[in-house]
Amino acid sequence: MQVPITIITPSYNQAEYVEQTIDSVLSQNYTNLEYMIIDGGSTDQSVEIFKKYEKHLSYWVSEPDQGQSHAINKGLKHAQGDVINWLNSDDFLEPGALKLIGETFENPKVKVLCGKSRKFSGREAFISKGTEIYPQSIAKTIGWARIDQPETWFRRSAVEIVGSVNQHLHYLMDREWWIRYLLHFGISGILQIPDILVNFRLHDKSKTISMEEAFEIDHDTIFHGIAKAFEETEIANFIKKNSTISEYYKFPKRADQLISESVFDYYFLRKADRAYFFQDPFKSRTFLHQVDTLNLDTAALKLYQKLKWRTSKLIHPVISILKNGF
Repeated sequence: MQVPITIITPSYNQAEYVEQTIDSVLSQNYTNLEYMIIDGGSTDQSVEIFKKYEKHLSYWVSEPDQGQSHAINKGLKHAQGDVINWLNSDDFLEPGALKLIGETFENPKVKVLCGKSRKFSGREAFISKGTEIYPQSIAKTIGWARIDQPETWFRRSAVEIVGSVNQHLHYLMDREWWIRYLLHFGISGILQIPDILVNFRLHDKSKTISMEEAFEIDHDTIFHGIAKAFEETEIANFIKKNSTISEYYKFPKRADQLISESVFDYYFLRKADRAYFFQDPFKSRTFLHQVDTLNLDTAALKLYQKLKWRTSKLIHPVISILKNGF
């Protein structure tokens, strides 16, 4: 018997793409599938498309909601499959993906399956790195917290413990969910495979393309919340001073959870790297000063040293000019 799989598609005014999404799921011919669509009250042709396929859907609704996170949670409340993920309404599954996912989860030791996605825009396409796991460092895995959500599938028993996605986050709710998973279960039980499971569409209206700065606000909000939850007051204050955060968010720490300070060393290193990429050497150095290099692995230490050298080359001439007035 096939492993039961639940897929949730949150959607809002995506008539241009959602039929391809639906077809990519149903054409898998996976017999033990629960597929539901949670629509936020679309005003385009989406509802007509849902009605076209409704006899093949386990559940669908179109009504005003509070955004993508709320829609996902509405779906999670209905989910009965042993394996769960959500598939956004502008993405689509790779042929044969569900068969591979189901067969993989026949192994009871697998809690999470991380595959690859094909990211595409127009005629250009590339294969994702996939969700990043560092087997020798849970701190790095959390501190860099990079999850490719569409190709990362969870066992329902783990989802029930991790809980729903946070509705105060609208861009990186998956990253926060992933951190909560890692804090509870660690790295064991995660299986990485090289297979492409999902096709991820990049277009002008997609949040990944149009809302890059909002993603970063969510990212900083999450780590500020983690620092506060684990009573790392100095770190929390530094993040608040040097980043834009939402005050409404609180990280749902469990009483039995601990966190290593080195998680924040990786977070600060990532912030320094991003600031350098966006040509802000002063900000990059500000974050580098927060990093305890004794907590970094070899690869991260090399990045730290490269950034320190490059930002010092950019900063020193500017300081000289300011001091000398020319």
